Amino acid sequence: MFEKNVGGTDRTVRFVGGAVLLLAGVVALSHRSKQNGLGALLFGAGLLASALTQRCTVNKLLGIDTCPAE
Repeated sequence: MFEKNVGGTDRTVRFVGGAVLLLAGVVALSHRSKQNGLGALLFGAGLLASALTQRCTVNKLLGIDTCPAE
């Protein structure tokens, strides 16, 4: 499977950004802005998922590894 490639500040930014985007998506959906709300929810969920699993396909494709050596 994939090796961990998300860690440190990158992981923290993904947690915070994902949570903010999820909240923004919920707010947008409550104001009847479906397209923007769904986009924010999906992108936020993706950021949170990559922060939780510490794996990012885009980082893998670009050769980026922010996870400290174990």
